[in-house]
Amino acid sequence: MPPAGAELPPLILVADDVDANVELLADQLAVLGFRTVAAHDGPGAVAACFEHQPDLCILDVSMPSGDLGVIDRDTGFEVCRRIKRDARTARTPVIFVTGLNDTADRVKAIEAGGDDFLLKPHNRLVLGARVRSLLKLKGATDALEESYRKLRELAKVRDDLMKMIVHDLKTPLTSVLATLEMLREGDYGPMVERQYKAISEAEGKAEDLLGLIQDLLEVARVEETRIAISPEPIAPAAFLSELVIDWNARFTAEGATMEYLAADEAPVFKADKALMRRVFANLVQNAMSHSSTTVHVALAAQKDPQGILFTVTDNGPGIPAEFQEVIFRKFEQVRSPNAPRTRSSGLGLAFCRLAVEAHGGRIWVRSKETEGSTFYIQLPVEPKVDA
Repeated sequence: MPPAGAELPPLILVADDVDANVELLADQLAVLGFRTVAAHDGPGAVAACFEHQPDLCILDVSMPSGDLGVIDRDTGFEVCRRIKRDARTARTPVIFVTGLNDTADRVKAIEAGGDDFLLKPHNRLVLGARVRSLLKLKGATDALEESYRKLRELAKVRDDLMKMIVHDLKTPLTSVLATLEMLREGDYGPMVERQYKAISEAEGKAEDLLGLIQDLLEVARVEETRIAISPEPIAPAAFLSELVIDWNARFTAEGATMEYLAADEAPVFKADKALMRRVFANLVQNAMSHSSTTVHVALAAQKDPQGILFTVTDNGPGIPAEFQEVIFRKFEQVRSPNAPRTRSSGLGLAFCRLAVEAHGGRIWVRSKETEGSTFYIQLPVEPKVDA
């Protein structure tokens, strides 16, 4: 017995219907420093595996099958299948030991999920090497799974904290915006031009911050599949025209240009209009923020085999090919040497992807560095929402 508090040696299940074989394997494994637990038929092996949670199983192929529903010659394979199907034992390595040197048996062992195959009579040193190798692999796999579990827990804590902070920020920011609007409109007395300009700029930055907060909340809701879209019929030409009108003042002020073209055959589609407006606003905002030249944005809509296809094309610095998938992940950003440095949350495109996918559509980008980018938004005519 190991000293109190010492780690126990690995436990190995030995399943064979011949007592002499069980005793031989148990003795060999004991010499190698392992503990063992025995079983003599299929049901006993399954029960022992679930009860004792061994670190590794050594199974004879041919054993009494009992109520497992297979012939005795396939019992070991059925035991392995049941071990691998259960979440408690799915990562437990299995070594088959048999006196049959048949290719069909090796194929069955692989199909059942077996990890190794030994022929009788086996060599003790070979057995020890196989067992140690599989136990090392299981240890590495278990450690990786534990690390992944901890990462998921940390991510959940971070997301919960983020949502709490965001909710707490939204209320006072709304009050700040209301006060700034009252100042700008002269409710607290007349202002000179410099004051009016400063208030307007502050209000614009506060609106940007409120948009970020809304993105954070929306991303969280969509990720948790709690978003409720409210589809309504949308005419593509009218929709794009409204977007151009919304951005006209800012584009004029910054010397940028925007145009749109909706093909005659582009169909009326159903979507949550508020969500779609925010998707397009994020794409246009990206074009405005990441270009150091005079911005030109072209919006277009056309019929698509899947429904309708929108494009948002800009003349910005472009996106390297290796980053064209990354940019749709939460908090991911790409810094281009040809673009001005901007403050960004990395949430805008993540929100776009989640909002489009909530409608059963998809979004992607095609771009070349220094040659601009085109974002594609493919939507069904009717939202494909999971029940």
